[in-house]
Amino acid sequence: MEQALPRCKPEDQGVSSSSIASFVKAVEEQQLELHSFMLLRNGHLLSEQWWPSYGPESQHALYSISKSFTSTAIGLAVAEGLLSIEDRVLPFFPNEVTPQIEQNMGALKVKHLLTMATGHAEDPSGIKRVQAESNWVRGFLETPIVEPPGTRFLYNSGASYMLSAILHQVTGQSLLDYLQPRLFEPLGIVGAVWEACPQGRSAGGWGLSLRTEDLAKFGQLYLQQGEWNEKQLLSREWVKEATRSHISTAQESGIDKQQGYGYQFYLCRFGAYTARGAFGQFCMVLPEQGAVVVITATVNNMQGVLDLVWEHLLVGMG
Repeated sequence: MEQALPRCKPEDQGVSSSSIASFVKAVEEQQLELHSFMLLRNGHLLSEQWWPSYGPESQHALYSISKSFTSTAIGLAVAEGLLSIEDRVLPFFPNEVTPQIEQNMGALKVKHLLTMATGHAEDPSGIKRVQAESNWVRGFLETPIVEPPGTRFLYNSGASYMLSAILHQVTGQSLLDYLQPRLFEPLGIVGAVWEACPQGRSAGGWGLSLRTEDLAKFGQLYLQQGEWNEKQLLSREWVKEATRSHISTAQESGIDKQQGYGYQFYLCRFGAYTARGAFGQFCMVLPEQGAVVVITATVNNMQGVLDLVWEHLLVGMG
């Protein structure tokens, strides 16, 4: 059943209305093409802003924010005893393994997919789409690994797809179907859609579309360390592990992408972390401020958007 977040005035939660107004003004003065914006503190929605032609009921393509939902599903499956992050990847796909793949991928584990430390020289997600019979799993497994897994971060949407494929193998369900009763229904999220591969597996690394308020609920769930309506949907330990740095991202562009990487979450400055997708999609969690910031957009300068969040909204929280 759909559930709306509670609303109140910013000052009721210790946030300056003028800081929000200055953020919106700066966005518009810099002609940044934002589509929506929400600010939550202490579980209350303090501000929501919409730009043409978007509104509260608009579903938005989230691009790589999808990855953070994928890692959440893995956390749920780990809690159910269906797999471990220490499991090797190849045994999940016995029908795809050849001697060459075994030699190439034998050391790859689920945790390496989660942290994008697979050892690839390039993201295989573009390669997998053109394989014979459109077998994305085979395309990933046939892409050479050139470094020991776990040694270096390389942004890898193919790794996120493989997490989805593993979940599909152990549950017999698509990622979308698996999350419905475990995440979407408890949060009151209805109508989620997720692009799938030719075999019916959710894309994992992209393809999820939700409303802005749905995304805000997801951020609030993480801020509450996996608890929702007095129920522990996701273990506190998983939230802690998913949102701490497991590998350096110092080579990434933009200072907020250089703070490290968790389980399909980027760490940020000021103790924050974020699910982020191309063209300016953000679900930011600020534990020290008890706040969540959600943005959808079409922008090229994603760091510029984050700079405005720090400059205006962070200051307004005191």
